[in-house]
Amino acid sequence: MTTDPPPFEPSKVELKSLENSKIIAVSLYSSRAEITRLFKFAVKAGQNQVHISGLPNVLESESLRVEGRGAATIHDVTVSLAKGEHVPTSTPKLDELFKTREKTAQALQRCEKAVIALEQYLGSLTVEHLDASKLDAALEQYDSTGGRLDARKTELAEELRLLDEQITSERKSIAVPHETSKLRMETSIGVFAEAEGDVEVALIYAVPYATWTAFYDIRVQMDTKENPVNLIYKAAVRQNTGESWDDVPLQLETSTPTFGLGIPKLSPWNLDVYRPPPTRTVSLAKAAAPLAAPMASAVRYRRALRQDEEEEESVPDMGYGGATVTSSGNVSATFRVPGLVTIPCDNDAHNFTIVELSLKAAMSWVSVPKMDAKTHLNARITNESEYTLLSGTASVYVDGSFISRTAVPAVSPQENFDCPLGLDPSIRITYHPILKSRTQSGFYNKTATHNFSQRITIHNTKSSAIDGLKVIDQVPISQDGQIEVRLVNPALVLPTEGGFTSTANKRASTIVAKQPQAAVNVAEGVMAQWDGADEASVDLEVLGRDRKLNWIASVPAQGKISLALEWEVVAPASAHVVGL
Repeated sequence: MTTDPPPFEPSKVELKSLENSKIIAVSLYSSRAEITRLFKFAVKAGQNQVHISGLPNVLESESLRVEGRGAATIHDVTVSLAKGEHVPTSTPKLDELFKTREKTAQALQRCEKAVIALEQYLGSLTVEHLDASKLDAALEQYDSTGGRLDARKTELAEELRLLDEQITSERKSIAVPHETSKLRMETSIGVFAEAEGDVEVALIYAVPYATWTAFYDIRVQMDTKENPVNLIYKAAVRQNTGESWDDVPLQLETSTPTFGLGIPKLSPWNLDVYRPPPTRTVSLAKAAAPLAAPMASAVRYRRALRQDEEEEESVPDMGYGGATVTSSGNVSATFRVPGLVTIPCDNDAHNFTIVELSLKAAMSWVSVPKMDAKTHLNARITNESEYTLLSGTASVYVDGSFISRTAVPAVSPQENFDCPLGLDPSIRITYHPILKSRTQSGFYNKTATHNFSQRITIHNTKSSAIDGLKVIDQVPISQDGQIEVRLVNPALVLPTEGGFTSTANKRASTIVAKQPQAAVNVAEGVMAQWDGADEASVDLEVLGRDRKLNWIASVPAQGKISLALEWEVVAPASAHVVGL
């Protein structure tokens, strides 16, 4: 007895994505999502042609994978856009707007090149052909030409802006308004079954227009000594893929899929001698050459004068459901949002909590009283969790009050990051008027010594002591070999070009060292150091060269301390020292 072979004519199965399937998994990356959609249907023995419609238009065909369960074999898979009403992608008006925009952009480029050419021409004029009588006329011509080009640049930039607005408006007018038009992709799958029965087929595909970004709530309790920071790690999810994600399990991926990314290659780095472009006509060259030096010199003089003028003027609550780290490694991690979530296709932000963390933090206070007597509070937070913190914005609360919004950098486990906590009005700093005196010595070569004394008073009005108050100040930097700046108090080693040297007066001895002195104790609970000496990435070769220093002080509750900064400036008595 023989068994009849299965029929040759394939059985057709028509399925609609929204009605006959369910999304069983969503893996969301920073700029795209991977969707797993499960279909359950009956097949007949033999060849079955399964046609699935209603998939999103933005589905990336190359990413589509088909997996099946049951006594059947999957054969060919094809993906296509459903035939239907023609969807225009452009109009004659839009094409004309693009052409006009291209012409305007090219005109703007020509105008910018003309400005550059004018500046280069001005800089190429030389002093050998100085003709002072033509200086005013040349400068007027330069100003006139430059002004005309600047006006043209402004006009073209405004035309570009208006054209962009018209292009955006025209694109909106031809956009397809119906939601169903976003679900016109379809796929055809060949399924061969040994016997009649039910099978399951999963479609796995990637879609763009789906993103998630990290953001945070950082809550600090100043009266808590251990783990004073409560960090709530959140995710803002947006999607405009064309299909709604209803009651789906959501995974947030920290990695970024890349396509065709390779190691960059270096091109040859060539050097050449600049050769000014040849002048176009003999008459132009002859007329312009005598004006070279006065024009260039006058322009440089005016710029230097403006720069000098500018320098003289310049100062028991409800908890949160947390995500689990389903996988982690040295490069990326995956966060599983608890429960099932619903994210409609509206491109609006839908917020979810990943985890709530209690973290350690070292509090510090920083003030630059020379510029502003206010005291800034800062927390250096240690990420002791297994979670990688992605870069994002954070809302900062101190003792329950909103303080500010700040940026959180990418932070791996066990790394630190700084979080500004606003101003602390309970720390009052007074920057007293500076005391100055002048003495003169020498008979033939008279030398003037300018003495300066700066006093800073700090008052802690808190009921508790504070540690780690940093006060930053500076002493001047000599820009001339005739001027010598001596730091008297605190007795830090001053850097020089040949090493680090401090030349002291009668109150301090000469000190020479290869590296700057790290810090000195100036009083009980007060330490002075070059600014930046406590940073992990400090470069000892340049430490102190900017002559900025700071004090690290501990101030008792309701207590006051004083800081003193003293320095001398030694110069020839006949010299007029600028900047004192």
